[in-house]
Amino acid sequence: MGDIVAGRHGRQPLEEAPQEYAAFKIEQRGIDLIPDAERKMKPSGLFWLWSGAVFNVEFFFYGTLIMFFGLDVTQAVICILIANLFYALLGFASLQGPKTGTTAFMVSRAPFGQNGNRLVALFNWVTQVGFEIEGIYFIVATVILLFSTHGTNLNTPAKVAVLVLAAALQMVIPLLGHATISAVLRYLSYIFIVFFAVLAGFTFNDLHLSTSHIKPASAAVFTVALVLLISVGGLGWVENGNDYSRYLPANTKSNSTFWAATLGGAVPSIALELLGVFAFTITAKTVGITQIGVPQSFPNWFVTPFLVFSVFQLLAINTIDMYSSGVTLQALGVPVKRWGAVIIDTVVCAAVTAYIIFGKQNFNDYFAAFLQYIVVWLGPWFAILMTDYLLRGRRYDNLSLRSARGGLYWRNGGLHWPAIIAQVAGMVAAMMWINVTPASSKASWFAYAGPISNHIPGIPGSDFSWALGIAVGAVVYWVLGARGVRGEAATAAAV
Repeated sequence: MGDIVAGRHGRQPLEEAPQEYAAFKIEQRGIDLIPDAERKMKPSGLFWLWSGAVFNVEFFFYGTLIMFFGLDVTQAVICILIANLFYALLGFASLQGPKTGTTAFMVSRAPFGQNGNRLVALFNWVTQVGFEIEGIYFIVATVILLFSTHGTNLNTPAKVAVLVLAAALQMVIPLLGHATISAVLRYLSYIFIVFFAVLAGFTFNDLHLSTSHIKPASAAVFTVALVLLISVGGLGWVENGNDYSRYLPANTKSNSTFWAATLGGAVPSIALELLGVFAFTITAKTVGITQIGVPQSFPNWFVTPFLVFSVFQLLAINTIDMYSSGVTLQALGVPVKRWGAVIIDTVVCAAVTAYIIFGKQNFNDYFAAFLQYIVVWLGPWFAILMTDYLLRGRRYDNLSLRSARGGLYWRNGGLHWPAIIAQVAGMVAAMMWINVTPASSKASWFAYAGPISNHIPGIPGSDFSWALGIAVGAVVYWVLGARGVRGEAATAAAV
C-alpha cells in the first residue's frame, strides 16, 4: 500500500516507486519524501560532505579579504573565531531533514504555508544562484590565469569556450544527485586536506604575525567584516542544511546530526580563513584570480598546482549550491524535474558570469554587497524556521509537507500570515542596521546604510543586520503564531 498524503479532499494514497540510493547513478528524487529504506547516509557522511565543500580556496580567499578591510591580525583572528561559531546555525538547520525526509524549503512550508513559502523559496533560489555565479566566475578566472601563467593569453572565443566547459562540468555531479555528491566530496576532502597542509607548511615557514604597518580597524569596520564571514559561513549555509541531512535515517540522534554539520563546516573554515590571514602577513605578492587575489605565500613552482587544485575545489563547493537550487526551484512550484532544474540554473549562471567577465564588472564589490544583503532575508527565515520547529515540539506532519494543496499546513489559501508578517518585519529590521559601502564608485548604486547604523554612539557605520533580523523574526513569529502552531502540533499528534 502507498503512503498517505493529506490532500485537498482528505488523506489520499500516494504511490512512491522505490529508488536506488547509489553513487554515480542519476538520482530520481527531488522534493519527494525519502522513504526509510533509502536513507543510507551516516552522520560521518554528513561531516565529510560539508568538509569536502568547505576545504576550498574560497575560504582561504575570505581570510585574506577581511584583511583588506583594514583589520590587524588580532582583530582578524577574533573575527574568524566569532563568525565560525555560527556554523551552529547550520547544525540546527539540519535537524529537520532526518525527521521529515525532505528538503529545507519543503520543511519551510510548515511555518509559511504552501503558497507563503514561495516568497522565501524565491529568495533562496536567487541566493543559491548567486553563490553558483561566484564559483563559476572563480573557475573561469582561474583557468584564464593558468593559461596566462604559462604564456598564453586567451582571446574572447577561447574565454567563451572555457566558460561553457566550466558550466557543463559544474552540472555533472549535481545531475547525478545526493549519493554521488556525498561520495565525491568525502574523497576529495582527503586530497584537499593534504593540499592545504602543504600550503600551510609554506605559509608557516615564513610567518610574520606582526603587521605594525596596519592600524587596527574601527569597531564598525570589524562588524562589517564579521557579517561577511557569517554570511559565507554558518548563516549562509542554513538554507542548504536539510537538503543533505534528509538522507539520514529518521532515528538518527539529533546531537549526531548537529555536530556532524556544525564541525564539518566550522573546522575547515576556521583553518583556511586563518591561513588566509597569516598568508597576508608574509607577502604583498598575489595570485590574482580576482581583483584582490590571494597572497602567494608559496614558491613560484607551486603556482600551477595551486591553480589546478583551486579549479577542482571550486567545482566541489558549487555542487552543494547547484543541488540545493534545483530542489528549491521545485519547491517554488516550477514544474520541472530535479535534473531539469540543474540545467536551468546552469544556463542562468553561465549567462550572468559572461556578463560579469566580458562586461568587465567589478566582481569584488558586487560579491561583497551580495553577501551583506542576503543576510537580510536569511536571518529572519532561519529564526522563523527554528521557532516553528520548537513550537510544534520538533514534530511535523510529513505528508502535509508533501501535499501541494490541503493538509495541516494549507490553512487559509496556503498562507500562514504570522510567518509572512514575521519575515517582513525581520527584513525591515535588518535593513535598519546594515551598512553596505562598496569600494568602487561604479558600484555606488547599491550602497546603503540603515538609519540605526550611523546613529549608535561609538560605532557609526556598524552592521548588525544579522542579529536584528534573527531577533525580530523570532519574536514576531512567536507572538503571532505560538497559539496556532501549538494547536497544529496537537492535531498532528492526535492523528
